[in-house]
Amino acid sequence: MKYLAHISEDGREQTVARHLEGTAELCAEFAAAFGAEGQGRLAGLSHDIGKYSLAFQQRLAGSAKRVDHSTAGAYECGIRRQPYAAFAVAGHHGGLPNGGGKGDGADVGTFQGRMRRGRQKALEPYEDWKGEITLPDPALPAVKDPAEAMFYTRMLYSCLVDADFLDTEAFMDGVPRAKNPANMDALWDALRNFIQPWFPPKGELNQQRCAILRRCMEGGVDREPGLFTLTVPTGGGKTVASLAFALAHAREHGLRRVVYVVPYTSIIDQTAQVFRKILGSENVLEHHSGVVYDLEEEARPDTIRMAKATENWDMPVIVTTAVQFFESLYANRSSKCRKLHNLAKSVIVFDEAQMLPLPYLRPCVWAIAQLVKGYGASAVLCSATQPALAPIFRQYLPDAVPWELCPPGTFRPETFRRVCFQNCGMVTWAELAERLNARHQVLCIVNRRKSAQTVFSCLQTEGAFHLSTLMYPAHRRQVLEQIRFRLKEGLPCRVISTSLIEAGVDVDFPAVFREEAGLDSVLQAAGRCNREGRRPLGESTVTVFQGQEPAPRQFRTAVDTFRLIAAAFPDLSEPETIQAYFRQFLYLKGEGQQDAKQILAQMKDPRSHCPFEAVAEQFKLIDNRTRTVYIPLGEGEELVGRLQSGEGSRNLFRALGQYGVSVYEQHFRALEQANCLRLLADGSAILTDLGAYHSQTGLTLEPEMGFLAI
Repeated sequence: MKYLAHISEDGREQTVARHLEGTAELCAEFAAAFGAEGQGRLAGLSHDIGKYSLAFQQRLAGSAKRVDHSTAGAYECGIRRQPYAAFAVAGHHGGLPNGGGKGDGADVGTFQGRMRRGRQKALEPYEDWKGEITLPDPALPAVKDPAEAMFYTRMLYSCLVDADFLDTEAFMDGVPRAKNPANMDALWDALRNFIQPWFPPKGELNQQRCAILRRCMEGGVDREPGLFTLTVPTGGGKTVASLAFALAHAREHGLRRVVYVVPYTSIIDQTAQVFRKILGSENVLEHHSGVVYDLEEEARPDTIRMAKATENWDMPVIVTTAVQFFESLYANRSSKCRKLHNLAKSVIVFDEAQMLPLPYLRPCVWAIAQLVKGYGASAVLCSATQPALAPIFRQYLPDAVPWELCPPGTFRPETFRRVCFQNCGMVTWAELAERLNARHQVLCIVNRRKSAQTVFSCLQTEGAFHLSTLMYPAHRRQVLEQIRFRLKEGLPCRVISTSLIEAGVDVDFPAVFREEAGLDSVLQAAGRCNREGRRPLGESTVTVFQGQEPAPRQFRTAVDTFRLIAAAFPDLSEPETIQAYFRQFLYLKGEGQQDAKQILAQMKDPRSHCPFEAVAEQFKLIDNRTRTVYIPLGEGEELVGRLQSGEGSRNLFRALGQYGVSVYEQHFRALEQANCLRLLADGSAILTDLGAYHSQTGLTLEPEMGFLAI
């Protein structure tokens, strides 16, 4: 009997043996990047052994009966004492399962339950595989720690699901997918051509920037793969310098790609645009929640290539978010994990490393350490305010000392000093507004959205602007354009904002006021003052103040730490001050708060038996307890109309994202009770009462009945 794995739309047939051999070849190739070629071959050859059953062949011919074809291969690996391949095969369709316990029955979906299914002969008979396939018996990896075993399994699983997808796709399409290999020599030449006009540098500032750039290029060649830090002040050109290190390092040491991880989607666009300008758009993949390729509407060759590359990151340079990166490393589904094997032997740059989220700090650092220790990756922690992560890395990576790419003496820090700090103590909102009104151009950043609205209401109307996440993104962008225009033309411009403006937004004010927060936030705010260095230091002041209300609960430890450090250190921007702040902050928070969901504890506990599914559910960097309200204003009106007419394309929802406001459940319910919303099936809503959206401050925080009547 001929056993088939797939039948194409045009009637071509692929045998199970052919599919297993093709998948095994690819899986072994992928796993070789971290020394697991034999494990990859075993996983590839065994993953679809269950398709040798008569029941699966009948399903392929049109039977409606569902067939579990994954457990057979997992069971065969299991009885051969190959647990890593067994887990990978078990999860290659439905996702990596929890390990479960040996008492789990055959009807339980855990790994142990599925092994019992095999022992009890509860699977569809599949014995004919033995006449066509011989399974290898590769050496097991030298992994003893349960958490490291889970990481290894997930990387092997990534190799398997990518290989399975690619072999199936090649058969169905009739042609293999074109690979996107990184030609590091060509990328290096593109970078050299881009920076050539910068040398010899003109002026003191450019001399210092070029010194940083040159040192990073040299460090890429001189140092073996490992763990690096790049501590460069704002304005030091760290984006291009870190890319230069990554390309030089990859070229010198045979690494395969560059992965650039940024904290927020709000700044990823500008980073990706810089890289595309330097390296060419065909070499740079921008991948995050705000980029969706709808091949039904944009079926161009370049779009198809990029869309496929988002699946497995087969591109020379990837620019992504911390959410996409770390949630994938702790995921259990094939769609998230498929790309992970391409992190092996890569240079991974973490921009603004101080923004790693505290509740997941230790799992994030541990994952970085795993990639460096076992998978041939180099990691670069890149920041103007380097967090004190060295003690945590020493725990997880004891044999690697982080190497600072720009040690003291590389550049003159005073060249980049553009502001001076002062503290004015506690002020009421009315007093704060009075101080802001006395300035011709000024930015003020507060901790609460309600505080921003209160202060804004007290500002002089001419040139007054408000920014917060209560405004939909397209609205904020319009306001920022007005702000930049007025700053450039020297017109009155007084801006009150929440912290959203700190995340890499390119504005340049002569003065900034910042409500007390963490030192990293204060220094980020300072980056919006005298950004271009065109004003004298003494005329560029960052004023820190205590607001009239207590700091939000989630900020209180950061504020208390800031007060302690600010009282002890005269210069907030000195590296010693920053290190002291982070050490104290992490000490006050305690180790428990650095892994709030006990992710590592669960993984390291032998009694938890590899909780892949449980960990994936709990590891969420972004609080998803918000709901989206779409605002039908401007272009949003036409987009909402298309949504209401039944359209549901990816492109539509991508465009609608620019007209959506995310609110917490309590706020959403208040809007609903005020009859301001039309609910949608996915839990989001359309704002039907436009009186609840103010043209200056956005969505109201205190909805009332009857806005339209006002």
